[in-house]
Amino acid sequence: MYRDKTCGELRLSDKGESVKLAGWVQRSRKMGGMTFIDLRDRYGITQIVFDQENNPDLCSEANGLGREYVVQVTGKVIERASKNKNLPTGEIEIMADGIRILNRSEIPPFTIEDNTDGGDDLRMKYRYLDLRRPCVRKNLELRHRMAFEIRRYLDSKGFLEIETPILVKSTPEGARDFVVPSRMNPGEFYALPQSPQLFKQLLMVSGYDRYFQIAKCFRDEDLRADRQPEFTQIDCEMSFVEQEDVIDMFEGLVKHIFKYVKGIDFTEPFMRMTWADAMKFYGSDKPDLRFGMPFVELTDLVKGKGFSVMDDAELTVGITAKGCAAYTRKQIDQLTDFVKRPQIGAKGLVWVKIESDGAVKSSVGKFFSEEDLRGWAERMQAEPGDLMLIMSGAAMKTRKQLCELRLEMGNRLGLRDKNVFAPLWVVDFPLFEWDDETQRYYAMHHPFTSPNPEDIPLLHSDTGKVRATAYDIIVNGTELGGGSIRIHDAELQDTMFELLGFTQERAQEQFGFLMDAFKYGAPPHGGLALGFDRFVSILAGLDTIRDVIAFPKNNSGRDVMNESPSALDPAQLDELNLRIELKD
Repeated sequence: MYRDKTCGELRLSDKGESVKLAGWVQRSRKMGGMTFIDLRDRYGITQIVFDQENNPDLCSEANGLGREYVVQVTGKVIERASKNKNLPTGEIEIMADGIRILNRSEIPPFTIEDNTDGGDDLRMKYRYLDLRRPCVRKNLELRHRMAFEIRRYLDSKGFLEIETPILVKSTPEGARDFVVPSRMNPGEFYALPQSPQLFKQLLMVSGYDRYFQIAKCFRDEDLRADRQPEFTQIDCEMSFVEQEDVIDMFEGLVKHIFKYVKGIDFTEPFMRMTWADAMKFYGSDKPDLRFGMPFVELTDLVKGKGFSVMDDAELTVGITAKGCAAYTRKQIDQLTDFVKRPQIGAKGLVWVKIESDGAVKSSVGKFFSEEDLRGWAERMQAEPGDLMLIMSGAAMKTRKQLCELRLEMGNRLGLRDKNVFAPLWVVDFPLFEWDDETQRYYAMHHPFTSPNPEDIPLLHSDTGKVRATAYDIIVNGTELGGGSIRIHDAELQDTMFELLGFTQERAQEQFGFLMDAFKYGAPPHGGLALGFDRFVSILAGLDTIRDVIAFPKNNSGRDVMNESPSALDPAQLDELNLRIELKD
């Protein structure tokens, strides 16, 4: 072995022991007749000392070491005169009596430290170097520990881990598929799975009543901080269950992992909120409940005052920012500019201040009397020192715009603490969502989601009001996961396909193997999938899931390290019977 100890395990109790270490040179410094090397491996850092007076040749060799050289060092553990309390090994150092260069390194393009001087693009280009940084390594270690604990927990609950195929049939609905041409079947394609949805339902038909898989999934969609083209989810399914059974099971898992990783013991049931209330009070189906500022509707109070923006609006709604009446005009203008950004698209922002002395000031004071404005304040529970921020327009659009403003205010006021966690379940989603462009309904989740039994009579008479037996678990404004009770009745599934615009022929073509399986005794079943990357990133206090994935893609879906995606060699295209024609 090149080492008998790691760079993170030696302590003062090892004083006097002769050891052999191997790792990378983190940094070196020369002080008088001594040279000090910080040697790093996955486990930590140990300081190595080379003495010019007692071993000049060895010291001279140490002075020639560059950053990230791979070396083997032998020596004796001694007590460190100037102890470093920030290092677990900070009470000892190694007085070197031998050194061997195992590999030299070019000067790295950025410093291999937590506070590196490398930007995102540079670090992704040299991701294998970025992975050496302790903070990145800790993220992957957390991911590893969570994966093991999740498996242990689910095994204790009777779940079987079963792998499902990666090359599958392309099916409509949801995000775009990544497709793979088949050489042996010219002109035909596999798809990479967006989730194991159909296969886990087949496993329920097969009698495997508790299935899970830490599964790779693929979706060809625009990227953002919590989205990658390939990602990992904790995919689960259960038979002979209702919604409460699934929620109880996986709330237990989430609570267990919070206790295991963070030492946080959630003793009370997670909060429940309907989708309708989430949209009404927070403008989002994944509300961040670490802070308040719920929406308050003012539509009935603002009509008929001659202010056309509110007179003509479908909805006027606002939030109260506690203690923000001291905001300057410049600060309020910044908020107005924020909501006018193209990605939010608001036309403006109305503000009302309740000064500390109780005086009322507003950007619309010439349209509304002080009595009017005090009526708004009463409804919005605004007190002296508070700032009311109000928006008007089409209902759904305005709620989403105000949601963005609410989150921005939460950031500005320091209310979105990453060490505070506010989990909840959002339930009673609509089963369908209407698309104006295609003039038809789409499944809000997927075509196999069961309608709420109470709403089945509305399927044909009032389709848009049918609720799904679906549920999402939200943590700090991030959708950690979601699932539903599935349709297991063939007749109800046929009705669902009909409402989604599928002909019988098309439904058979796309999902025939599942429909055929349901003819042979499908049990009632349901499940849930938790975003594993998201779960790890939330517990690590990170803003993006890229930092918990060993080799992620950038926001353009590219791996700048291995330069993929890339063009295929013409010979490969010929083998696959493909010709590339790019549209203008």
